[in-house]
Amino acid sequence: MQAICKAFPGVLALDHAELSARAGRVTALVGANGAGKSTLMNILGGIVNRDSGEIGIAGQPVALRTPIESLQAGISFVQQELNSLPTMSISENIFIDAFPQRFGRIDTAECLRRSRELLQRLDSDVDPATMVGALGLGDRQLVEIARALRRDPKILIFDEPTSSLSARERARLLDVVRGLKAEGVAIIYISHFLDEIFAVSDDVVVMRNGRTVFSGETRLVNERELVRHMMGGRENEAQSQKLGLAEPLELLRIEGLSRGDALKDVSIALRAGEVVGLWGLLGAGRTELLRALVGLDPIDSGALSWSEEGRTMPISPAELYRRAGFVTEDRRGEGLFLGMSVGDNIVMPNLDVVSRLGLVRRAEQRRVAAAMIERLRVKVSSQEQKVATLSGGNQQKVVFARWLVSAPKLLLLDEPTRGLDVNAKTEILRLVNELADAGTAVLLVSSELEELTRVCDRYLVMVRGHIVTELPAGATREQLVNALSLTARQDAAA
Repeated sequence: MQAICKAFPGVLALDHAELSARAGRVTALVGANGAGKSTLMNILGGIVNRDSGEIGIAGQPVALRTPIESLQAGISFVQQELNSLPTMSISENIFIDAFPQRFGRIDTAECLRRSRELLQRLDSDVDPATMVGALGLGDRQLVEIARALRRDPKILIFDEPTSSLSARERARLLDVVRGLKAEGVAIIYISHFLDEIFAVSDDVVVMRNGRTVFSGETRLVNERELVRHMMGGRENEAQSQKLGLAEPLELLRIEGLSRGDALKDVSIALRAGEVVGLWGLLGAGRTELLRALVGLDPIDSGALSWSEEGRTMPISPAELYRRAGFVTEDRRGEGLFLGMSVGDNIVMPNLDVVSRLGLVRRAEQRRVAAAMIERLRVKVSSQEQKVATLSGGNQQKVVFARWLVSAPKLLLLDEPTRGLDVNAKTEILRLVNELADAGTAVLLVSSELEELTRVCDRYLVMVRGHIVTELPAGATREQLVNALSLTARQDAAA
């Protein structure tokens, strides 16, 4: 793939990105969240059309305008999200789009025989007649791989294949990848787990901000160098000025929060007027932690306590949700009502502010929305404009406007500047500081070190669901990067 470019409205997703993969080798594709990895692979899979650039397979140029063309070119995709049909058998899942036939009917015996061969190729002895719904995640992942292998691909793409697997299932999957490599398949392996990259890949390609910033043999780089390529080599930007409270008081205490393999004994104290950066790679459990805190995902164990007006009391995630603001990482899918106006989106969580006797006062709604639009400099033709038509930066300002109206004491921010340009990012970070100055406790998730070092009072480093260390406000880029690379070495040793 050479000089691949792709732009979406308001965002340059790929800027002359490049990638090469060879038969019988595993090429790891890595980068921070939003680096462009998925877009590049969706272009290779025919899901997204490139704006410019060239793709060649075995020396021949290819178009890859549709997924069908990609399949015909010998490319198979094992997606991060499992696409299995739980009420059908393994064999039916494998052949769902191309059942073998005999006399105009589905040849069930042939389907089972070929499925069994594919599973044996993956060192699995599961009965292909078993319903997929009865399988664990590891076996379901093998079914996805078997479906991809059915087409005898030349190129096999794995997108975060171990993100929801146990340690034993991960080890088995890596063995499967090594076996496919030995058969001569060119494998592109996307992962944020550094230990997996060094365990299974021969080559590594690093993307940042839509560009390929490094490519070479995996054995020639170490964990620290790889993370530095992923996060950029720029010096820390100046810390944004924040007033800060003289003696910040503890607002929320989290003790022993756990949920499956996603969160493991997480304990944190958050204080009023403080911005705490949650630092780690994608898959570390940062989003899962924020969602668990406000009750969007269940927790297995742990306790929350809330301190206010000199007294401390236990609090449930459901109660915390009513006291906190939550800016999701997926503003279009989860954060906004795209079919509604800007004004409606701003007041939606604040109907009590603009209502009387259960009825919305339209004049008050317009006043509140207008004040927020002016304060945040949201670029709109009017507050009646559909929020779906705004740029990404202005959409994110609308999300923040909601919480400025309700003024929560706790604000949970999950990648709040993803996909925004430099100016929009700066405005969002300025807003974070304003909220902290007003006494709001902020827990900030970001994959960009420059953002964290500009606004954070301290950092919590998270790896595979654990908080592994805490660093103070003066922590350097080197210390933050080293905290991740050290843990990666420990994982590899384990």
